[in-house]
Amino acid sequence: MSAEPDVSVVVAVYNTMPYLTECLNSLIGQSIGRERLEVVAVDDGSTDDSGRELDRFAALYPDTVKVIHQPNSGGPAAPSNRALDVATGRYVYFIGSDDYLGEEALERMVKCADDNDADVVVGKMAGTNGRYVHQALYKENAEHVGLTDSALPFTLANTKLFRRELVEKHHLRFPEHLPVGSDQPFTIEAIVRARKVSVVADYTCYYAVKRGDASNITYRADHLARLAAAAEIMDFTAGLIEAGPERDAVLRRHFTWELAKLVQDDFPSLDRELQRQLCAGIARLADQYFTDGIRDAMDVKRRVRIALARVGAIDELAEAISSEKEYGAPPFVLDGERAYARYPGFRDALVGVPDRVYELVGEKVPGRLAAGTELVASGWDQEGEALAYTASVRLPVLGDVGSAVLRLAKGAMPGSADKAGARRLKDDHELPPVVGEMTRETAPDGTATLLHARVPLDLVTGKRGVRVYVDVAGETYEIPVRGKGLPMPLARRWGRDGDPYRASAVVNPKGRVVIDTARLNPPKRTFVRRALGSLARKLKSRSKRKK
Repeated sequence: MSAEPDVSVVVAVYNTMPYLTECLNSLIGQSIGRERLEVVAVDDGSTDDSGRELDRFAALYPDTVKVIHQPNSGGPAAPSNRALDVATGRYVYFIGSDDYLGEEALERMVKCADDNDADVVVGKMAGTNGRYVHQALYKENAEHVGLTDSALPFTLANTKLFRRELVEKHHLRFPEHLPVGSDQPFTIEAIVRARKVSVVADYTCYYAVKRGDASNITYRADHLARLAAAAEIMDFTAGLIEAGPERDAVLRRHFTWELAKLVQDDFPSLDRELQRQLCAGIARLADQYFTDGIRDAMDVKRRVRIALARVGAIDELAEAISSEKEYGAPPFVLDGERAYARYPGFRDALVGVPDRVYELVGEKVPGRLAAGTELVASGWDQEGEALAYTASVRLPVLGDVGSAVLRLAKGAMPGSADKAGARRLKDDHELPPVVGEMTRETAPDGTATLLHARVPLDLVTGKRGVRVYVDVAGETYEIPVRGKGLPMPLARRWGRDGDPYRASAVVNPKGRVVIDTARLNPPKRTFVRRALGSLARKLKSRSKRKK
């Protein structure tokens, strides 16, 4: 290769066959062309066929592929640094040796960098085989994004295009002692130093593969190693970015992801000493960096777990995790226009965690309400010609529940409903009228409110959904009631003599309870109208055929 390539692709390799072959093929087949491409692959002491596969590609494409073999270093940082020392491209791009690129990835990212004069370009990523990749950054192409106005802090992997001039000017390299997350300090500093960070969102550039045996290094590190790595990265970030919104934006990611992952489902089963060490480590970082802004920007579940770890409430933390895994999210406690998630430790003076930690602050609550709202009893109450539907509904809300009402609403729930079927109502939304009688009581287990309603049915045909309306933190939510296999009462006939109706309570395919009423014997005039209408349509059809 005589001229300077446009881009050098760095591939750190350790035992990634057979994924490595697809990775290398995706590089050689890039639409940018091999004359504009340099692949620098470093074999970090592989014990499988990875080294031989690299040599095979180097022999096939000697002007494009450079291979370096070295003893195993224990992670991707050292081989990546070695590759940077020999890279010659105007830009440098990093790819995991078990991942692969879209055919036009490098061409599109290099063009984006040149057109925008950007120092860093983030190409859209997608996960395969169950690999999770945060997608919020890829909503649209962007000439420049920052740490506070985008989801950039949640996309800190080094799988980006970097201007090599920037890398060498600030001598950006990977810390070789970190077992996980060694790419984050490099990426964070590059973003902070960059004149522009651009995004290519209209084409999937990078496919991140989760191996069948989940042997990616991210999935193998133990709890304390991940804690130590997160702590070092957070301290590095604090030394690079002064206190304020930008630092909070980056560190919120670490509280939300890296630290929150240490207090997930397996925490209750860990050794007590390990639990103590994890809580102590989280406490040290929370004491330094857990600002009010970070706290309020996090979802309540993770926020509570961080706060309980911070005060060393190991038992309450373990209970919060295990109970939510088994029973789902805890009930909300309404207190005026404020709402709180009643996780363990809530308003416990011995725990000492402020109410604000448990408060729903800008939370998307409809789904959590819908998930716990269900029918517990259903029946009919008939007095002569009058029929009423009776229901008892479990609502995962406690406290000031005077706003909670059960109503029958016509028509399907609006399209703005979330995946769970609930939605927040606009201020000008007209609610169905309150009909019938209703009482409220706390469920025997103290985890919910029971709504008992008797709703008279009027002589109107059609389907009406059984729904609960409740005010949470100053907002009104509409929640579909679900049957969850509860036997529905048999259909009931009612109405005036000679004009009977039939009512049935059913659970539709979405699991929602619906009351369906129909007229059994429509008056004769209805038959006459239908017959005349049918005759008119036939005559009209014949007239058209004759023409």
